[in-house]
Amino acid sequence: MKLRSVGIAGLGSYLPEKVLTNADLEKMVETSDEWIVSRTGIRERRMVENDMAVSDLCIAAAKRALEDAKMGAEDIDLILVATITPDFVFPSTACVLQDKLGAVKAAALDIQAGCSGFVYGLAVGSQFVAAGMYENVLVIGGETLTKITDFTDRSTCILFGDGAGAALLRPVGDGKGFLSFVLGAQGAGGEALCMPAGGSRIPTTEQTLKEGQHYIKMAGNEVFKFAVRIMGEAAVQSLEKAGLGPQDIDVLVPHQANIRIVDAAVKRLGIDPGKVIVNLDRYGNMSAASIPVALDEAVKEGKIKNGDTVVMVGFGAGLTWGACTMKWAKN
Repeated sequence: MKLRSVGIAGLGSYLPEKVLTNADLEKMVETSDEWIVSRTGIRERRMVENDMAVSDLCIAAAKRALEDAKMGAEDIDLILVATITPDFVFPSTACVLQDKLGAVKAAALDIQAGCSGFVYGLAVGSQFVAAGMYENVLVIGGETLTKITDFTDRSTCILFGDGAGAALLRPVGDGKGFLSFVLGAQGAGGEALCMPAGGSRIPTTEQTLKEGQHYIKMAGNEVFKFAVRIMGEAAVQSLEKAGLGPQDIDVLVPHQANIRIVDAAVKRLGIDPGKVIVNLDRYGNMSAASIPVALDEAVKEGKIKNGDTVVMVGFGAGLTWGACTMKWAKN
């Protein structure tokens, strides 16, 4: 059976209105704007209101992606939501979204791969379209990380923000769209970035709440060393699978975790920094939402054009990583 080529027909993103600046954080923990910027490149991030859930962000991004693709919710065959901050343990946020969108014929499931989640979602969703099982797959990366951030821990609270980005996958002409995917995991490093309590291993108790075990815990140095290595490696592997090399990159859309990690990947690839999309100074690390939001902004700003070779690459909790290479072909 000949597999179909798959591309992105529509994009959309949504950011909460509330801005949390480094100056705001200076009033909450012992830190400074200069310290945060020099070590991360982040100047501000977005923060949801208390009554907002991740599905609220995802629904707004999804509607914009559908509008961009000139499609209706009734056309969606499958909804994939990449998130580590779901509305509920169950039902899935994808099912919540299916109802809110009115996508009555769509199957729905969540993907939990941390900051790599959106690339994982693209890989999973594109297979259904390539095989001919579905025509239209909606992939969303959404997070409300500020809800699981300990704002007394200055090593983590400076990093994370909230947002959502969505992409509508459809068949495209041969040789266009996604050319390759690389996915990976290193489960042995999982404890370096985790939320210890709340699952079946450590159920929620009064004690776990008092101990702050429902917040993000990160061994920063370990994650940094892993990220610096894997971002460049995964991008190169994805290019090689597509029969290309770093010199062929027109646009690189990396996970927006830390400017030093992005710079290391750029150095590893040996590409012009002007080809790299960076918005972490405005949004911080939005986990699974980082890449789709950056991609959406880059397309809307005219930084990505039809025919461009675009590489997306990320790493995240698990530990996981994912990269894809595509020939941009959005109508």
